Amino acid sequence: MTDNTTQSPTSATDPELLRLFNDMNAGTLGEKMGITFTEASPQRIVATMPVEGNNQPYGLLHGGASVVLAETLGSVGAALHAGEGRIAVGLDINATHHRGARSGLVTGTATPLSLGRTVASYEVVITDDQGNRLCTSRITCLLRDSAPQAK
Repeated sequence: MTDNTTQSPTSATDPELLRLFNDMNAGTLGEKMGITFTEASPQRIVATMPVEGNNQPYGLLHGGASVVLAETLGSVGAALHAGEGRIAVGLDINATHHRGARSGLVTGTATPLSLGRTVASYEVVITDDQGNRLCTSRITCLLRDSAPQAK
């Protein structure tokens, strides 16, 4: 069940918001992995990631890469839900890998399981180019006030 009492008013299709998230990815692990946001709101976060460059020695998408994508999506959703002046930090993540991918783009879609005042949990489904489910992940984030910036 989802508690939407403190939802942020951000739009899932706002090009400025998507540009901001993709720019914020600069210099981070998300950029190194090739993660690109295509939708972002507290209710639905979507991003793609290439398989190439994120594979393990057998040529399959690395399971850790799937977890990076899932944590990125869940954390962004939780931060959007938390709102201005608050941050989201990961508490727990798990992943079940259903099948492999050797090429193309994978798409991760995060949807909330529970959105509270201090904790947000998301389910993240990762699919291949044909829509086959590759991975199901669950991430829980702690929501807290952000620390004051040093002057």
